[in-house]
Amino acid sequence: MENVIVGAGAFAEVARCYFEEFTDIKINKFAVNEKLLKDNINATLDIITIEELILKNPDKFKIFVAIGYSKMNQIRAEIFQQFLKAEFSFLSFIHPQVKVWSNSSIGRNCFIFEDNTLQPFTQIGDNTILWSGNHIGHHTTIGENCFISSHVVISGHCVVGDNSFIGVNATIHDRISLGQKTLIGAGAIISRDTHAQSVYVPKSTLLFPKNSLEIDF
Repeated sequence: MENVIVGAGAFAEVARCYFEEFTDIKINKFAVNEKLLKDNINATLDIITIEELILKNPDKFKIFVAIGYSKMNQIRAEIFQQFLKAEFSFLSFIHPQVKVWSNSSIGRNCFIFEDNTLQPFTQIGDNTILWSGNHIGHHTTIGENCFISSHVVISGHCVVGDNSFIGVNATIHDRISLGQKTLIGAGAIISRDTHAQSVYVPKSTLLFPKNSLEIDF
C-alpha cells in the first residue's frame, strides 16, 4: 500500500510533515496535475500525475488531497470526488492531542491540526480542514469541503454549510446556520444565519495618522 499526497503547494508540504511526525504513515509519492509537473516543489519524492494515478488500481493506494481553499474549496472538492468515484481510499489526520468523542464523527480526507477543541456531538463532513487552535462547540455540524482557519470560535448547535470558509479569529454565535459557500472574513462576528454564497468582511483597523517614530512609545 502506497500513501500519496495529492497537491504540490505549501499545504502538501505541511501535511507530509504532520503525517510523518505524528503517525506511522510514510508518504511515498506526491500527485500533481500534469501541467504543474515541471513546477513541482517536492523533488525529493517520487512524483506521479493525477491523470496517471486515477487509472491505477485503487486498492494499492491511500491518498490525501492536500489542496487549500481556492475557489471556495471547489478545486479540492472536485479532486476528492474524482478519486471517490474511482473507489480510492483516503487518509485523514487528527492531531494526537485532539480529543474526539465517541458520539462525534469525522469524515474522509479531513485534516485537524493541533489545539483544536471538539466538544461532544460534533460532526465534521468529508474533505474538511481545521487549521490550528479552533473551538467547535457541542452539537455543531460542519459540512463537507469546508476550511476553518485558526482561532475560530464556532459555538454550540451551529451548522456550517458545505464549501464554507471561516477566517482567522472569527466568532460564530450559538445556533447559527451558515449557508453553503459562505465566506467569513478574519475577525468577523456572526450573530445571524447567513444565506448561501454570502460574504462577511469586518472593517480593517484604520491607519494611525502618525508614524511609529512620531508617537511617544
